[in-house]
Amino acid sequence: MTGTSRTVAVLFLLPALVLLGALVVYPIGYSLVRSFLSDSGGGFAGFDNYKALFTDDGILTAIKNTAIWVVVAPAVATALGLLFAVLTERVRWGTAFKLIVFMPMAISMLAAGIIFRLVYEQDPELGAANAVWVGVHDTFAESSAFPKAHPGQQSPLRPADGGAFLTKDPVHTGQKVALPLVGVAPEDMPDGAAHAKAAVAEPGRITGTTWQDFTRGKGVGTRNAVDASEFGYPGMTIEAVRNGKVVESVKAADDGTFTLSAKADGALLRLPAANFREPYNGLEWLGPTLATPAIIGSYVWMWAGFAMVLIAAGLAGMPRELLEAARVDGANEWQVFRRVTVPLLAPVLAVVLVTLMINVLKIFDLVFIIAPGSSQDDANVLALQLYRSAFADDRPGIASAISILLLLLVVPVMLFNIRRLRREVRR
Repeated sequence: MTGTSRTVAVLFLLPALVLLGALVVYPIGYSLVRSFLSDSGGGFAGFDNYKALFTDDGILTAIKNTAIWVVVAPAVATALGLLFAVLTERVRWGTAFKLIVFMPMAISMLAAGIIFRLVYEQDPELGAANAVWVGVHDTFAESSAFPKAHPGQQSPLRPADGGAFLTKDPVHTGQKVALPLVGVAPEDMPDGAAHAKAAVAEPGRITGTTWQDFTRGKGVGTRNAVDASEFGYPGMTIEAVRNGKVVESVKAADDGTFTLSAKADGALLRLPAANFREPYNGLEWLGPTLATPAIIGSYVWMWAGFAMVLIAAGLAGMPRELLEAARVDGANEWQVFRRVTVPLLAPVLAVVLVTLMINVLKIFDLVFIIAPGSSQDDANVLALQLYRSAFADDRPGIASAISILLLLLVVPVMLFNIRRLRREVRR
């Protein structure tokens, strides 16, 4: 290359080199220098800022959560992308499905964070995740209609273990039993509740009524006696217990009346705790325990489409004769997938996995937006901790040390990617 050609090449490269130096080299160099200075910037701190990375509880939590992100999020997103790409090859509406799965990529992290903050709302009437979870739970274990019911003053019932209520005295045949409760407003009674009816004694049987012993108005109604305006507890379970064993169990009618046979003679009557079970309110998705998995779920929702599109492109370029040869040799579809498809897709899977690993190392938006303030410390990651250290805690030395740590974490992944690309070029 002549001197003139070299000069022309340098002139063409100069703008790019200037931008590279201004936007990449200088910030990295400045952050490196700043990480060895005190927070005020006026003194040399040595390795104190780096020591703080591994002694400060908040930063250690961020490192742990970042490790979880790097291991879990790319693997799950890549696995789902592979699954979607392979399955959509065999269906007519595969293109439409790919479009739907890829669509979240068009949404910004900010918008996705707001969406999933609403999805993970604790109240099942607001949060979609808990609405589904509560619906499934109540299908198998329906909550009680009387969670606030309890005995009133001078009641024949007393508290028992586990939230149940037990009669103070045994019951006998020919006796009518009153099991009054309070704590449920008339408007909160179930739709099937009818006006309570006083039980009628029957020979050889035990009859009774369980009802809401409350009448609105000062001085209205008689305590522990059925009044015309009061409602029975429909479906309330009543158990006859003798020597710690249930000898008979019945459910109250709509008007609260119930009847037990002679088997219950001499037993205590128990209203089991299941009658007063609080309504199931779902999971605390954004609590200290589930915040990180929940936010990873929102990330996978966004990036599984990206993985699917790249893997689908790899599948489209795969030699079909190899797949057919494996089937002719007697391999079933699972064996073809595991022993032929996945190995041939290994370079593409590596690209997707490495790209997502680099991406999650700098995850910030989703954690900052989705995790509420009460659990943000538990869901903390390094990029968020960098922001908090620099702008909230006014500790630029620590923030610079975190940025250098993130750079060091990214470098091995980038080196792996460069080696892989060089190997492919040699082939």
